[in-house]
Amino acid sequence: MSKHCPHQDWDPRADTVLDDQLAAYDAMRQRCPVAFSDYLQWSLFRHEDVKRVLEDHATFSNAASRHLSIPNAMDPPEHTRFRRLIEPYFAPGPMRDFEPLCREIAVELIDSLPAEGELEVMTALGHPFALRVQCAFMGWPDALHVPMQAWVERQQAATLAGDREALGRLALEFDGVIRSLLAERRLAGALAPDDVTTRLMNERVDGRALTDEEVVSIIRNWTVGELGTISACVGILLRYLAEHGEVQARLRREPELLPAAIDEILRIDAPLMSNRRVTTCPVEIGGRRTEAGQRLTLLWGSANRDEAAFGDPDEFRLDRDPSLNLLYGAGVHVCPGAPLARMELQLFTQALLKHTRQLASVVEKPATRARFPAGGYSQVRLRVTL
Repeated sequence: MSKHCPHQDWDPRADTVLDDQLAAYDAMRQRCPVAFSDYLQWSLFRHEDVKRVLEDHATFSNAASRHLSIPNAMDPPEHTRFRRLIEPYFAPGPMRDFEPLCREIAVELIDSLPAEGELEVMTALGHPFALRVQCAFMGWPDALHVPMQAWVERQQAATLAGDREALGRLALEFDGVIRSLLAERRLAGALAPDDVTTRLMNERVDGRALTDEEVVSIIRNWTVGELGTISACVGILLRYLAEHGEVQARLRREPELLPAAIDEILRIDAPLMSNRRVTTCPVEIGGRRTEAGQRLTLLWGSANRDEAAFGDPDEFRLDRDPSLNLLYGAGVHVCPGAPLARMELQLFTQALLKHTRQLASVVEKPATRARFPAGGYSQVRLRVTL
């Protein structure tokens, strides 16, 4: 394969790609594993190439955003200082404290379902669970649920349309909501609730207080990312269990297998399709030479299905080496919120299997896949028997 930069190896926005991203990425992994396009620049499809980028933050910088993004778009040592501040929020103690409320939210949602019948999973469970559980974790009032859901829908529509102007307005709107929450807590003083949002706004880094801009950036990254990925995970998990009765039956019998099973299902069908990096110097990867300042798109949805790492990518196995699964990334930028996401998904799936008798797919209404940059499904219809 030529080392010179081609004009276009593929079109990530072609309908044939967007209609079934995973199938398209499987094909690209064989045909052109490091591919150039005007839209994404360099896309990496192979596990070994993605893993190399994740573990070499000096050559492949995470500072790929035009806006302040803490700590997502930072490199060490700046990244290290903020990670040190953030990681305690997802430590075992806070997770134990939040577990009862998280379980309660899951059970309430499932108990509200009709005793038997067809439902659209994303609307009935995916989006409401992600929204309610994230607001609860942050300590936000229930009154935010409806406007936040409306904001999420507008944000998803603007993302799919590639409407940068609308995305800019939505970002400012979301930042305004967070700033209002911070102002309310400052006004309350000692009477402010002792929750994650209050504690975060009182944090210090390098001996100084965080600026409002920094607090807003951290909360934005936690919240927007959580709302999209957790809802996508719910849709993927329920669809998979409905279509694989033997896996569903086994997990009903052996719920202790859920942590490994959830990670494996989300390896097979990615909730988050991609992430970005920028090269800091000329470098060759996968036989292709890239110059400094080139954008790389790491395609989790392909790397986690690479035959070289996993054999048959669609085979469900619980004995895989967990270090190979890039669901939450790897290296210094591995997702700090992974313990929270894993707990939420385990409690949700556990409650669902405990409080239902059967999940079945609606054959005549197949699931509709989400389109890039989203992963998972925009619509999943199931028959649920309580």
